Amino acid sequence: MRAVIGIILPIQRDEFGFAITEDDQPDLHDIPGFYQVGRGAFLVAEINGRLVGTLGLKDIGARQGALRKMFVESEFRGREHGVAQALLHRLIDDARVQGLREIFLGTTEQFRAAHRFYDKNGFHAVAADTLPSAFPRMAIDTRFYRLALA
Repeated sequence: MRAVIGIILPIQRDEFGFAITEDDQPDLHDIPGFYQVGRGAFLVAEINGRLVGTLGLKDIGARQGALRKMFVESEFRGREHGVAQALLHRLIDDARVQGLREIFLGTTEQFRAAHRFYDKNGFHAVAADTLPSAFPRMAIDTRFYRLALA
């Protein structure tokens, strides 16, 4: 768990300047209990034994999931390493096997590269008022996406 927090917090705070703490994210203290229940999952990527990426999927019921905590250390981003792409492909494949119909996600305006990444991977922007009521919305999220799996 410390290794996961060690990836996520520096990206949130140092790279993007969000005033967020570990305590603001209780899901990071109980990854199995928050993500790995129902049809949910939490994936990590390692390169040479070093944790370099994370990706979570929260089962929100109604055969829907919420993609969260997609973070890759800066030196391992991009096509050269393919970390984000590998994590997302694995998560989507597993979600289909688990019978999910849709995946939703929230992000911020600052994550412009992420917007392009989600667009490229078949996600479509949706209005906040169309999100499922069970979607775990973060206060900093301003853009939302949906991926149909069926």
